[in-house]
Amino acid sequence: MTQGLEQLVQQEKVLSSIRGIVGTMKALAAINVGPYERAAQAIGAYHRTILQGFSAFAFRMRGRAQLDLPRVTRRVIVAFGSDHGFCGNYNEQVARALLPHVPQNNRHKALLICVGARLARALEDVGLTVDQRLTPPASVEGIGRLSGEIVMRVERFSGGPLAELGVRLAWTRRIEGGAREAATTVLLPLDPALLQPPMRWAAPALPDFSLAPGAMLSALVRNHIFASVFRASAEAMVTENAARLALMQQAEQSVGERLEGVRRELAGVRQDEITHELMDIVVGHLGEGSDAPRR
Repeated sequence: MTQGLEQLVQQEKVLSSIRGIVGTMKALAAINVGPYERAAQAIGAYHRTILQGFSAFAFRMRGRAQLDLPRVTRRVIVAFGSDHGFCGNYNEQVARALLPHVPQNNRHKALLICVGARLARALEDVGLTVDQRLTPPASVEGIGRLSGEIVMRVERFSGGPLAELGVRLAWTRRIEGGAREAATTVLLPLDPALLQPPMRWAAPALPDFSLAPGAMLSALVRNHIFASVFRASAEAMVTENAARLALMQQAEQSVGERLEGVRRELAGVRQDEITHELMDIVVGHLGEGSDAPRR
């Protein structure tokens, strides 16, 4: 059924407004991807320095570091998600990936820290209990504050040396072809390879430290957690904005196609009305001509 002129005009206005909003959201998502990518790359360089610190510590301790590692008694799980919509099944992917790694018994007390209200709902939907909720960073500057807050909460939960904790991260990251995948990684207990001393030290000066070995190891572990949390948070924000960008591109195309259809229909209705008006004028003129007296 053909719609009226007023209905089509109203539809055109609404669709034009929606297309403008979608275009703005697409532009914001595209702008946000770059800074978060650079933040992830920057913290990667810092993290490599921390990992070299573990190697130096192990070299200085001559293998004794591994023998001093305590048994893990408590566990912390940190999951990064989205607080906003328009990013597909972003949070559901993280929840499904994390589920197999959450202890199903009380043998090990686990603290689940969730970043993002929407992720919290997705975790609860798969039967997980969220202990603490945090808000995702609104900008690159907020990643450092969030990471520091998470490290502080992890330390508070440990109640002792960080090395006694088991810490796992869950987030989303981009893979080849522009797709995304949910990833999980174990930060603690430390990978034994991190405390495997090298056969020889490459630098001219041998590594050394003035802190007690336990304090030195705790400092390295703390910075290892901070850098890992920072990178996971940055990569999660990159993936979220990339997902939103892709969705907005699809929406823009769909709205554009619908708008073009409405405009074609609107042009047809207007043409029909013009044709009808012209026909009325012509018929009226012919009628006047037929009623005129003949000479």
